[in-house]
Parts: sequence; C-alpha cells; structure tokens
Amino acid sequence: MPKANAFYAQSGGVTPVINASAAGVIETAALHKQQIGKVYAGRNGILGALTEDLIDTSKEPRRNIRELINTPSGAFGSCRYKLRSIEENRAEYERLIEVFKAHNIRYFFYNGGGDSADTCLKVSQLSKKLGYPLQAIHVPKTIDNDLPVTDNSPGFGSVAKYVAISTREAALDVASMCSTSTKVFILEVMGRHAGWIAGASGLAAEKSGDAPHIILFPEVPFEQARFIDKVRKTVEKRGHCVIVASEGAQYADGAFLSDSGITDAFGHAQLGGVAPMLANLVQSELGYKNHWAVADYLQRAARHIASKTDVEQAYAVGKAAVEMAIAGKNAVMPVIQRKSGKTYRWSVGEAPLERIANREKAMPKRFISSDGFNITAAARRYFAPLIQGEAYPTYSGGMPRYVTLKCVPVPKKLKTRFDP
Repeated sequence: MPKANAFYAQSGGVTPVINASAAGVIETAALHKQQIGKVYAGRNGILGALTEDLIDTSKEPRRNIRELINTPSGAFGSCRYKLRSIEENRAEYERLIEVFKAHNIRYFFYNGGGDSADTCLKVSQLSKKLGYPLQAIHVPKTIDNDLPVTDNSPGFGSVAKYVAISTREAALDVASMCSTSTKVFILEVMGRHAGWIAGASGLAAEKSGDAPHIILFPEVPFEQARFIDKVRKTVEKRGHCVIVASEGAQYADGAFLSDSGITDAFGHAQLGGVAPMLANLVQSELGYKNHWAVADYLQRAARHIASKTDVEQAYAVGKAAVEMAIAGKNAVMPVIQRKSGKTYRWSVGEAPLERIANREKAMPKRFISSDGFNITAAARRYFAPLIQGEAYPTYSGGMPRYVTLKCVPVPKKLKTRFDP
C-alpha cells in the first residue's frame, strides 16, 4: 500500500513568516519518509483542496523550500474562505474527503488563524463521521496575536517590530518639523477586536513622554472629548502628538469608528479608514496640521526586518505539526509556551482545537495604562522578547532576494468539478 500523503494550505491574511511555517512542515515531512509520501500544497488555501488544484512540493529544489524561511507572502496562495457548518453545506466537506481519498492524503495541515482552526476542527470531525482516517493539525499564524492558549502567534512578533520601528522613525520626523509644520501624526494598524499590534507600538518609547503619545485599542471605548483633550495637552506640552490607532477602535456601543458597512468572506466587518477619520476630527476640533498613514499590507509583508524570534517560532510550529501527526495526534494545534524567568525562553506545546476555534484573545487590562491611552510595564515585558533579533534575507543589488516557487500542479484524478 502506498505511503500516505499530506496536504498543507495557507489561509487568511499572510504574515512575514508564514512561509517559514511552510518550510517547517515540508522539510520535517521529508525526514519522515517512512510515514509520509509527498506533501501537496493547496493552491489558494482550502480552495485548492475543493477544486483539486494541488501543488507537488517535491518538485521544488530543496534550496527553494529552505529559502521560504526568508520570503514573505503566501508562497502557495492564500484565501479568505470559511467552510460553513456541516449541516449547512455537507457537500463541501464530502468534496474535501473525495479529493483526499483520490490522492491518498491522510495528513491535513492548515496554516491560519481562529477561523482556520475552526475549519481544521470541522474537517477532522467529518472525516471521523465518514470513516476516513485523517489527522488534522492546525498550524498557528496571525499578525493579530489573538489566538487563545498560545503565548503569542507566529507572525505577530515581526509585525510588532515593524510597527514599533515605524512609529519611532515617524515620530522623529514629526518632532523635527513640528515648530512650523505637522503637529499630529496618526498611524493606523491592523487589529479588529484586539489591540496587540497597536500596543506593540509602545515599544517605540524609550522614556516617559516619547511617542506614541496616544494608542487607541479596541478594548478601550473611544470617547471623543477625552481623545481631543489628550491631543491638545500633548501638543501644548511636547509640540507634537503621535497617535497609533487600531483599525478596530470602537465606541462604547461596539460600533467601529471605521466600519465601511461591508463584510468579508468570514462575515467580519470590513474595516479601514480610522486614521483619516481621526485626522478630520483633529482638524475640525483643534485646527492642527496633521498627516496620517495606514500600515496596511506593509506591516504584514515586511520580511526584511522580521524578528528572529518570530522566524524561529514560525518554523518550529510547522515542524511540531508534522511531529504531532506522526505521533498520532489529531485536531490539535502546536502552541508557544513562555517559560518563567528573567531570560526569555520558550517551547512548543499543544492544545485541542476545541479551545482555539472561533475564539479571540484580547489585550488584558493589566497591559493597558490606567488612562487607556498607552501600555504598562507588564505589556513591555511581554512584547519586548517577541521582537528580538534580526533575520535579514540575502540581499542582491541592494534588494532582498525572495524565492518564487514553480508550483508544479498535481495531475487531477477526479472527473467531477467543484465550484465553491
């Protein structure tokens, strides 16, 4: 009987280090040739499985797989596609199993956030119902850092580093010109319901009074009067004011400051635009000249200044996922465990997907200052180790050298087609 194959796919918004997890999965699987035949990747995430659009990773040179560690984006393509419940659309799940059977896939590695953990759990549950042996392991990633159980999420450390550096550099720029030019600068960062990324910008401050002067968290209800008063007092005292705002900043009733009225494929409100909204507010209420910027895709693609800690952790969870599957584990996720002590140390543990799927971890109150506009010393102790170390890619001609895979398709075996 031929050896069982594995399926790996990337889901949701990418990170600077998601490809390091891919390398961890593929390279570790190659070390277990007695148990795992080939690793097939889904082109554009779970859609690749539904449409039988598979990529044979064994056709890639080993050096290309190794170079994934230094390459941003999703090397095999990602997607925002959430499987509905089995009761709502059983056909989707049966199609997955049909494709897996056709290609002798018995290992399922899904690299994503909370919604992806839910998909992974559902696939595991259905495979049992249909009597098809399939080990489903979720590989964590999300720049939002909102996955529960795990100390932090691979991808977050590098984004935290990018945002903290960008905040410090922009603050120096504003401070140098504030006497005759811009007095308020606003940086919008990602974070729908959790303010981890915005909070990490607080690492830019070396001493009291340094930027960022105001951080807006989803966890702290926005009060316009308090915000305007804080901006005014900061400018009067410092000459300028630097603000970092989470895209998920919201009012006391839960309404987002920047809700566009559109929802994405996961049913989440489409956000974006809190920075210009705040800029207009500052202009109308205080008349200060201001500038704003949106980190947007730049923050999650900035592999050139990735955190070495983050790169190592991203690879480690991919490696651990394969080892868990080989050990017979199912419906679990590798988690990062922070060890106690003054020196930062970590290890990889595991948690059942029931504790992770469709759950979000918000910033704890002890990480947010009493006035709600900044982070505490406890938050700094949490954030600081996650941005440590540099893992620069190789440069050529002054530019980072990133790999582009050949992505050789696997011949289709099914006669039927599936249109998601």
